Amino acid sequence: MRNLFTFLILALLITSCAEKKEAEKTKIPVYAWMGGPGDASDQELRAQFKDLKGKGIDGLMYNGGHDPATYKRVGKFVKEAGMEFHTWIPTMVQGENPKIDKEWYAVNRNGESAFDKPAYVPHYTFLCPSREGTYNFLADLYGSVAEVEEVDGIHLDYIRFPDVILARGLWDKYGLVMDKEYPEYDYCYCDLCTANFKKKTGIDILEVEDPTQVMEWKQFRYDLITSIVNRLDEVVESKGKEINAAVFPGPSISKKLVRQEWNNWNLDAVYPMNYNDFYLEGTDWIGEMVKEEVAAAKDGAPVYSGLFICPKPEKKGSEKDPENHGLLPEELAAAIEASMVNGATGICLFTPGRMTDAHWKVFEEAIYKEYSRR
Repeated sequence: MRNLFTFLILALLITSCAEKKEAEKTKIPVYAWMGGPGDASDQELRAQFKDLKGKGIDGLMYNGGHDPATYKRVGKFVKEAGMEFHTWIPTMVQGENPKIDKEWYAVNRNGESAFDKPAYVPHYTFLCPSREGTYNFLADLYGSVAEVEEVDGIHLDYIRFPDVILARGLWDKYGLVMDKEYPEYDYCYCDLCTANFKKKTGIDILEVEDPTQVMEWKQFRYDLITSIVNRLDEVVESKGKEINAAVFPGPSISKKLVRQEWNNWNLDAVYPMNYNDFYLEGTDWIGEMVKEEVAAAKDGAPVYSGLFICPKPEKKGSEKDPENHGLLPEELAAAIEASMVNGATGICLFTPGRMTDAHWKVFEEAIYKEYSRR
């Protein structure tokens, strides 16, 4: 009996130590962009979020439209699963809405409104950041969502101008050679933007032979977006919630392509979209970007490296659309390592729905490794 008792005690100690060791296992923070809920039932949502948590996802950047009630419903199940819940809501891109005046949409150098003639794709209906109506609409939107108890933070997206230059990997898709800033993609030249710029600098940008060479004009537009973000930060922070954003890489690239000087934004965290395939680069490039991003983030805000997943690895070689490219399973570990050793706090997946079984297998090993910063 004494031997049996001793054996049971030893077994319990071994089990306890094993559980403690498992609990203390190193794991990098992982977030994921995803949308919904569509027609999913409560039961389906519970199962979906439980599965993601079990696979190693710590928080969601969730796109569910503008209705706070949707985020309350979905957020309940996300929190039950043990994940953070951030609402992923586009900022400057807004479709037709009775709350938005058509005069608030951005205008390109040709004088064309983004509402009537959007660049590249139909949904590129960008608002003008100079309009007070734009700010008021966004402040009301994010403020109402931030009041939802289940929401941990507001995640800004499309917080920029339209791409004045597309990422190199997208040129063929749109049949373009973007070797300079062309007028149909160059925003915003509305009456208010040009008048405010002239008042501030004395320069009439409409009379300049080549506006693309006027650095004050570039900086003016960087500052317009920065002002919107920092004003929204005050709104969200007043509700006791975090504010973060999906941004272009850099900010060397983000400034050049979309006039996004995010290193001056008041954010609780930054989620750069380090989508290497869009730039015809390998995984080493991700590390180079992360190193720059970590050094640039204002007040040392944590950087979560956004990784673009290939949904059909077997078809990547024959797939013409670069937006169906992305990291293959055999590239995912290298992308995670490149991010972490260069100072990222964690990673963010675009999207878990694109992950294959092979991706998840590699992912599970990679997120439980210790990475030493270079």
